Amino acid sequence: MASHLRDDILHGRNHPGDHSSGTRWRHEESRSYARHALANPREADGRDGSKDLADFLNSTRIEGPRGSAAHRSKPLMVPGNVRGPGAQNLSAEKPTVAVGEATQANTGTMEVKCGPLLNYRRMENETWYGSVLIVTKGGGLGEGPVAPELRLRTLGPAQTVTSRQVGLNGAGGDPYGVVNGVDYGGFEQPSLATPALSNGVQRQETTGGGSSSEDVKVESTKLYSDPANTFWRFDLQVPMQQSELHCEYDIPGLSFPTGEKRDKQNFFIPAISESMRIMFHSCNGFSVGTDENAWSGPALWNDVLRVHQKTPFHVMLGGGDQIYNDGIRVHGPLREWTGIGNPKKRREYPFPEKLRKDCDNYYVDNYIRWYSMEPFASANGQIPQLNIWDDHDIIDGFGSYVDEFMRCSVFRGIGGTANKYYLLFQHHLAPPVSTFTTDAVQTTSNQGAGADPRQLENTFVLEEHSIDPSYIIGSKPGPYVAEHSRSIFCRMGARIGFFGIDARTERTRKQVNYPETYHIIFDRLRKELSASKASSSPITHLIVLLGIPIAYPRLTWLENIFSSPLIAPIKFLNKRFGFGGGFFNHFDGSVDLLDDLDDHYTARTHKKERLYLVEQLQSLSAEFSVRITILGGDVHLAAVGRFYSNPKLNVPVLHDHRYIANIISSAIVNKPPPQAVANLLARRNKIHHLDPDTDETLMTFFDRDPGNSNKTSGWNHVTMPSRNFAMITENHEPGANGATNGHAGNGTDDTTNLSRQSTLKVKDGHSCLHEGEVDAGSKHKAADMEQHGKGSDGSLDVCIRVEMDQHDLEGKTQLYGMTIPILKYDGAAENVMRKRDAIQGIINQKV
Repeated sequence: MASHLRDDILHGRNHPGDHSSGTRWRHEESRSYARHALANPREADGRDGSKDLADFLNSTRIEGPRGSAAHRSKPLMVPGNVRGPGAQNLSAEKPTVAVGEATQANTGTMEVKCGPLLNYRRMENETWYGSVLIVTKGGGLGEGPVAPELRLRTLGPAQTVTSRQVGLNGAGGDPYGVVNGVDYGGFEQPSLATPALSNGVQRQETTGGGSSSEDVKVESTKLYSDPANTFWRFDLQVPMQQSELHCEYDIPGLSFPTGEKRDKQNFFIPAISESMRIMFHSCNGFSVGTDENAWSGPALWNDVLRVHQKTPFHVMLGGGDQIYNDGIRVHGPLREWTGIGNPKKRREYPFPEKLRKDCDNYYVDNYIRWYSMEPFASANGQIPQLNIWDDHDIIDGFGSYVDEFMRCSVFRGIGGTANKYYLLFQHHLAPPVSTFTTDAVQTTSNQGAGADPRQLENTFVLEEHSIDPSYIIGSKPGPYVAEHSRSIFCRMGARIGFFGIDARTERTRKQVNYPETYHIIFDRLRKELSASKASSSPITHLIVLLGIPIAYPRLTWLENIFSSPLIAPIKFLNKRFGFGGGFFNHFDGSVDLLDDLDDHYTARTHKKERLYLVEQLQSLSAEFSVRITILGGDVHLAAVGRFYSNPKLNVPVLHDHRYIANIISSAIVNKPPPQAVANLLARRNKIHHLDPDTDETLMTFFDRDPGNSNKTSGWNHVTMPSRNFAMITENHEPGANGATNGHAGNGTDDTTNLSRQSTLKVKDGHSCLHEGEVDAGSKHKAADMEQHGKGSDGSLDVCIRVEMDQHDLEGKTQLYGMTIPILKYDGAAENVMRKRDAIQGIINQKV
């Protein structure tokens, strides 16, 4: 793509040899031309002058053997380059399209089973990187159809598309230097009166009256192909501009049998000087046994699309459980295994190739079904995704059962299979060549599965030699998924950094991540933040994505009850007579809720690891003066927790490196817990002491129930048991008044605001800690879409959109908001520490 794009820029779109063949056989059509011809077939008599071509072919044809009865005849004409029955093969080496291939190969169309799915990867050198994935029907090792090609174009600045000329090679003549081998420097932007791109090619006008760039063609990469499905990835690179970009892509020659999804999609890229508008969600599916119709299906995605249509999101973060694969044990191939009553027999149950293949089919079919379901399907092709996984992406509770059971063959088998399709669908990456089975010894290594010829029969797997630099690879394979963890770091625009931790691949009941992996992670974060600090646009906010909340009420007392000897008699009755029903899980026989409790960072088994993680984040915050905000999901309700300096230390939040908000948004699709559970958690909302200098608690956030509903008790203002998602926007509008609380528009400027934050008197964690928390809830400036993100003080507006009525197919929501200020760390926290901690440089040493 790079050389093709470079030639277009240097010589114009119509330069000679655009589709010339790369082989020494000059009469052989190039694959590029074959794709062009297949996508735009013409009739043989569509142009005059075919007589000369026919005469030439007749004069140079190879004669048959002497005495042959073959008649001298003209070549058989077929539409364009499409071959039909009886068509002659005019290529000297091999046909561009093999004769006898499936109908989709012969007609130039490919049947799409899923997609397009749009992903965001990173920003680098003022260039946006992403990818598009499609899954097409059929495949394997055969020649197959010609690889699809994506066409990418810009439609102009997002809000004023006719105000200036736009091209994929940059805006306003800004020098971009060399990007992926293409030199964008030295090209001037044409004047507004010139209807041409900066590469000298005439512009194509859109039907809507806006201006657009010429198409840039992106070739596909085949990631994986078996007889049922082929996965194609298109790698996108778009130089950013001084204004927000509206981009469009389409993939010619695709056939969509059902649904609303089509090949033409739009997405948006922020301006060079702006940060991304972020959407965050988790728990995007239904648990087994849920009446999906009673919850109107994935209705909240309609609200996501409404917001996106008015103020487009630049990225949507998936916090885990993007799909629920739990049905594999109820109506899938693990049903027989789940029904085994004897735990010993269940642990010793084999995972042969046949069972692996059945599980493989279940996972891919479930992904295709869910990712093609509206309205989620409409969102995943136009809002770039960035995901981490959690247990339901594999199976409920994976990683949190007892170690002996987690190491059984079935769990190791489905762990590998689920990881295969997690990489393909959610990261657009090629999977491992094989996954675990018990009847192929080369696949059973704890260091990763070796190639199994049975799994590779009529199957293609791409061997990717390079790893995208956004990934942070774990130190060693996980204990139950024999693959390395993949955490993520990337920039989200001008001043926001993002770090998503893979907290599932290495998870056991007693650990979330290996200590060695933490060292790799924090070394990388320090390197990135150090480079950012030295740049012209340093990171001021670091968003950390965890699958599970970390500032959340303790339920240790419930853990103690569920794991105490008092439960043993009930367990025995359940095992022998089924007493207790669904109170116990079907895997290791423990109380069903215990795996969820053990998942939490607040569980007693993760207490030390949690302390280490938070203190490391605080250390980064102080070292680089960057405000850290944590996103968490999993718990099927909305809340806002936060860590902060003990009020007795009298550290204003503006200077408090310990202030870390934990935005809890869950679930966007799954049903919420009963009101009683939400009220119980609110009752447990005590002020906890992480260490002598750091407190934590949930903040008062929900000043009213959504709409006319009655979802919580009148005194509960900290937990909301209703489906929801969150949106985050930086306040960075030049000339805006910069107000950060619910009284936006009061005429105060940034200096006044920061002064008010420094003088706000704080009693304890149940009160407001800074101006951004004053009037938090439905009356806050961040909950008003006319004012959301319209300040200029560099803070983050956070809005949680909560479903009002589960029976409403439109998914209308009630908005609740708060603002998270920037950090101006000047050593204030260190200066007022208690004597035993007041050692110069302790911030960097204590962890």
